[in-house]
Amino acid sequence: MAESDLLILIPARMASTRLPGKPLADIAGLPMIVQVLRRAQEADIGPVAVATDSPEIVAAVEKAGGRAVMTRADHVSGSDRIFEALNAIDPQGRASIVVNVQGDLPTLAPKDLRAVLAPLSDPAVDIATLAAEIMLASEKTNPNVVKVVGSPVSPIAREDGRPALMRLRALYFTRATAPSGDGPLYHHIGLYAYRRAALKRFVGLPPSPLELREKLEQLRALEAGMRIDVAIVNSVPLGVDTPEELAQARAQLSSSS
Repeated sequence: MAESDLLILIPARMASTRLPGKPLADIAGLPMIVQVLRRAQEADIGPVAVATDSPEIVAAVEKAGGRAVMTRADHVSGSDRIFEALNAIDPQGRASIVVNVQGDLPTLAPKDLRAVLAPLSDPAVDIATLAAEIMLASEKTNPNVVKVVGSPVSPIAREDGRPALMRLRALYFTRATAPSGDGPLYHHIGLYAYRRAALKRFVGLPPSPLELREKLEQLRALEAGMRIDVAIVNSVPLGVDTPEELAQARAQLSSSS
């Protein structure tokens, strides 16, 4: 895949009920949005830009040497925001793959960002995402931990000779403990690689019944018959939504710097 075929877009907004202004919160000497930008750049798979409705976020990103695109303030989701940014950055449609990286994942492993592309080697896959096996019993019943229920498909071979990635075809996403019975449960990681046509279709769909019930946007795609495949990785990045999680992120990145 040529670099021009792919764009990484990071949606970010200042509004947050639990942690106001979190994209600009300092983590190891940099605003959180810049830490996420750095992880995306370190993945080295294509150009990176931040999509935002905030001049303050634009200024922070540009001060760090990154690219930011202003978008409308009324978007209801990050997917809508990156679709606007995509068409502003690439109106010619050169990028066929768009990676959506949440702006509150400062500890994201660059290798995991690269791994999300693997399921798209199958032309039947519309959207690719990530999950990791749940190891803590408390996470299995935690409604804040989204679980992906999926059916194993052929492992994804890798050109560099490393072991193949385990892969699931997603059947459902839920906040409940699922599936029941013996066997692993998987913690969904909210990072997506879309085929451009799939992203266009997705943002044009109305919210679906299960999406509204579970409050999980990806169910809209499944209900519309779109295929989501999941690459299984070994770690879950820390999503920063609360002051406690911000403190954890600061500790992790300060110790690794």
